[in-house]
Amino acid sequence: MSTVNGSPTLPDDATERSWTPISVYTLAIVTIIYALNFLDRTILSIVLPLIKQDLHLSDTMLGLITGFAFVLLYSGLAVPIARLADRSNRRNILAAGCAAWSAMTVATGMVTSVAQLALSRFLMGAGEAAGIAPSAALLSDRFSARSRPLALSIMTAGSGIAALFMLPIAGIIAQHHGWRVTYFVAGGIGIVMAAILWLTVPEPARRGGPAPKLPFRDVWAKLRTRRSYPWICVAGALLAINAYAVLTWTPTFLMRVHGFGPAEAGASFGPIKGFANIVGVIFGGAITAWAARRNPRWLLLVPAIGAAIAMPAELVFLLSDDLPVAFTGLAIASFAGVIHFGPTYAALAAIVPTHMRATTTALFLFCVNMVGQIVGPLAIGWLNDRWAGTYGADAIRYSMVLGGICAFVAAIILIFASSRLVADLRDMEEEAA
Repeated sequence: MSTVNGSPTLPDDATERSWTPISVYTLAIVTIIYALNFLDRTILSIVLPLIKQDLHLSDTMLGLITGFAFVLLYSGLAVPIARLADRSNRRNILAAGCAAWSAMTVATGMVTSVAQLALSRFLMGAGEAAGIAPSAALLSDRFSARSRPLALSIMTAGSGIAALFMLPIAGIIAQHHGWRVTYFVAGGIGIVMAAILWLTVPEPARRGGPAPKLPFRDVWAKLRTRRSYPWICVAGALLAINAYAVLTWTPTFLMRVHGFGPAEAGASFGPIKGFANIVGVIFGGAITAWAARRNPRWLLLVPAIGAAIAMPAELVFLLSDDLPVAFTGLAIASFAGVIHFGPTYAALAAIVPTHMRATTTALFLFCVNMVGQIVGPLAIGWLNDRWAGTYGADAIRYSMVLGGICAFVAAIILIFASSRLVADLRDMEEEAA
């Protein structure tokens, strides 16, 4: 690791060729699986009104099932699975997880009661726990430190791909063939992709050699010395409240406030959010990869800028009755609100040794998801029910403002964390010496 103007920089690996055919193919497969990971957990947002009518549920109950039931095993198993990924074959772990959550997606289409729906979400979370951390660790060994922000941003663009292409199709299937068929189709595709990953993608060699078998307390002790880490976790949790509130309730918002049907909501929300997400995460990764070579603080400053822009854009979307204006706000918020994905994962990878990356990412995701996936959907659902008597169908318009506020606070925290990141990179340099 070298320095520029007294600040540490990312490792000088400019001569390494990261974008090889096998690395690009691996990235493509992992990105598609990331998209399916996103799709399977968010189909519920498109079919919420249909399930509410079929199973006779309140908004609060839907918020609990959407967030709390899913996140219990998703967050609880993420860390032990990541520990396994730090020491064993990450490709196999990801393939097994994809097959498991896809099977639970199929099972969701068979539920006939609220208890069965909660159980299917609960077990789907167990499978999806094997998704992001092993994927990020696998790609971190396929790509150099300088290529990593862009590669990880492309991976997280999978959520945009799902929103752009898959959610509209899910809405059409749900409207014309029922919400159950939607789950059958999505789950079946995921099982096929799990097989393709397992059969065609090789496990990359670990940078720095084979991973030592460190006890968890050693990883935790290392993370406690990283000054930026807790602040990144807090900011990530606040951004997740906003993200999951938007993902869960925006289609319902369009149906209640603007009178859309499921297919129309999916065809509007999906492409706008999807395209903006794809552009946002790739732009965030590319601009951060360029800026971080000069000063690594930009790994967190670029996400801070994006989070700050997201709040006023979301207010425009929520409070405007003019659809073109509202959708412009949604597009800007969707673009700015995902800029942080790739750079944040790259920052986490930069502050710990390679054999701690999956666990470090999983602990971050534990904080993010325990707060974001529970508080985001549940808080909006509770506020909807509480304010329905006063505002009627417009209650959701005001309850969703909570997400934008969380994003703005996260921006402030990321600016603070960026100064701590420099000290953490200096520690990495000294430890490697």
